Amino acid sequence: MAPKFGTSGLRGLVTDLTPDLIAAHVRAFLVACPTGGAVHVGRDLRASSPGIADGVIATICAAGLDAVDAGPVPTPALALAAMQAGHAAVMVTGSHIPADRNGLKFYVPSGEITKTDEARIIAGLEAPGVVAARPGVLRPDPGCAQAYVARYAAAFGPAALAGLRIGVYEHSSLARDILHAVLRALGAQTVALARSDVFIPVDTEAVDPATRVRLAGWAAAHGLDAVVSTDGDADRPMLTDHHGALVPGDVTGPLTARLLGANRIATPVSSNTLVEAMGDFTVDRTRIGSPYVIAAMAAALAADPAARVAGYEANGGFLLGFAAQVPGGGRLAPLMTRDSLLPIVAPLVAARAAGVRLAALAAALPARFTATDRIEQIDPARAARFLAGLTAGDAGFFAALDPDLGPQTGVDLTDGLRLRFASGDVVHLRPSGNAPEFRCYAESATPARAQALLARALAMVARALA
Repeated sequence: MAPKFGTSGLRGLVTDLTPDLIAAHVRAFLVACPTGGAVHVGRDLRASSPGIADGVIATICAAGLDAVDAGPVPTPALALAAMQAGHAAVMVTGSHIPADRNGLKFYVPSGEITKTDEARIIAGLEAPGVVAARPGVLRPDPGCAQAYVARYAAAFGPAALAGLRIGVYEHSSLARDILHAVLRALGAQTVALARSDVFIPVDTEAVDPATRVRLAGWAAAHGLDAVVSTDGDADRPMLTDHHGALVPGDVTGPLTARLLGANRIATPVSSNTLVEAMGDFTVDRTRIGSPYVIAAMAAALAADPAARVAGYEANGGFLLGFAAQVPGGGRLAPLMTRDSLLPIVAPLVAARAAGVRLAALAAALPARFTATDRIEQIDPARAARFLAGLTAGDAGFFAALDPDLGPQTGVDLTDGLRLRFASGDVVHLRPSGNAPEFRCYAESATPARAQALLARALAMVARALA
């Protein structure tokens, strides 16, 4: 699958991400988008990332712009540093996809590039780059990670998580040391778990059964109040309760928004309907991908600059669009890019402040549960044809999926095919925008029902795409 832009930047096989292709995309970005005179560069822990980052830096300097090398830092930490400096940024990462793939995420001084920016970058790929009379200067940014830690330590304070014992599933996450630093700064005791020198593609939206068993085992063996982690570039969180059971992003998102006093939420159609059922927010539904969430947040703020707008995705990433007052007196400046630390910290802080376990806090929310997983290594063209057939009205698939679903009561084509049924269940099918994957979502009133629907949907889709 040739490198292409998807919902989170450029992605492709490492073997296809040639130096010329990387340089062409970076040059097009520098011409098409504002930079503020410098570009910050970060990278994840894949074996291929240092070499790609070197190519990105060389291209920036050749264009006469300064390059600020942040090294291996979380994507939101890089974005925060660049935005505060008024500069652009490029993150070398494949996020959660396998190690034989990689990619680039682009940021302008105001935050993530828009789909309009993306179109201009693609249109400029064939144009010759500007050769500067004087090359830019390369300088390091050793304080990027520390500033990210300080953001949360200062806002929540040293007693926010006092008395909690939290496991940190380190694997190859860029946040593995930062998580320890932040949680300890907030008063928690941390336990290091399963650090890896080899890159592990952790998808927080589709955690495999073996990892779920490990999480539960760690929680029991170490007497933990929670286990936390992130995906590879640390813009998607993983959070469990004291049983080691995962708390999904469409639960951590509303809990975080409620703690911070948000009154308007932007979230993709893949998030479940719990947030509407809470009755606390005006909810704007978007296509899947943080650029669409950011666009909806920006539109809400343009209509009402005083709106307390936040965004989140089912993968757990949280976006803050207003200056939030944190319980205890601290404040958090806006950060309109997908972040993993805030939706880890905020639900734990909310549970501790309420004097309950995280599991009890989540259980008090409306009873809507989503199960999700993906089928990997599929032919994108075949997947598109299959979905087109279902969208055209192949009701037999869903009748065979579960006769208890009843007739369809709602169709949403915002991103893929999302159907609501008379039973109250929701089934959502969509090909990935940046990987050879097909994602399935099932929503129901109980976790068991959602998981059963998902298992049957995955099996049927797998047969159809075989």
